[in-house]
Amino acid sequence: MLTKKQLDLLEFIHKRLQRDGVPPSFDEMKDALDLRSKSGIHRLITALEERGFIRRLAHRARAIEIVKLPESLGGASEVQGGFKPRVIEGPHPSPSQPANILPEEVVLHARELPVMGKIAAGVPIEAISHVDHHVAVPGQMLRSGGSHYALEVKGDSMIEAGINDGDVVIIRESETAENGEIVVALVEDQEATLKRFHQNGNSIALEAANPSYETRVYPSDKVKVQGTLVGLIRTY
Repeated sequence: MLTKKQLDLLEFIHKRLQRDGVPPSFDEMKDALDLRSKSGIHRLITALEERGFIRRLAHRARAIEIVKLPESLGGASEVQGGFKPRVIEGPHPSPSQPANILPEEVVLHARELPVMGKIAAGVPIEAISHVDHHVAVPGQMLRSGGSHYALEVKGDSMIEAGINDGDVVIIRESETAENGEIVVALVEDQEATLKRFHQNGNSIALEAANPSYETRVYPSDKVKVQGTLVGLIRTY
């Protein structure tokens, strides 16, 4: 599933390619989507490329081609590349009892994971270290060879990665991450945040998936990876 901004940009590029035979410039994309800077366009382009909807051609200026279109634009069903969250949807839990948020046939093969409080998808918040409650998670969502835990998302800085305020993210415990992975990062041993991870030498960039938030760069010794994202659960 694409965000509205991603879908708007894909539609704009598609129409310009059909009309002119060449894609629009980044300035034209920025103006069409009413964004304040081209950095937001770069993030949207990267997200569309990761999900397999467009391809950037090397050594050619303004070289973008449409690989596929979602159903809403007359194409095949959307299949996301990059991070592919397994989203389990269900009703809101009652205040006194955890919700049975999984379909009945999935509950039979589910595992209970501790929900370790809330994680900021925005500016960092106080580090998380207590069990708030437990949630049932389908076994196929979990990775082999590691421990897992869950966190409730607070904020909208990862919305263009398909992670919304109120979602429960499933985290595989790890002290390392590959560039581009979405991680739980502990900053200066005090604050935890959910961001996309990029390391360059002795610097670590924690990148949001929302153009309203700046990428934050820290010395590598100030950031500790606490786990990588493997899935999420959404309630309504």
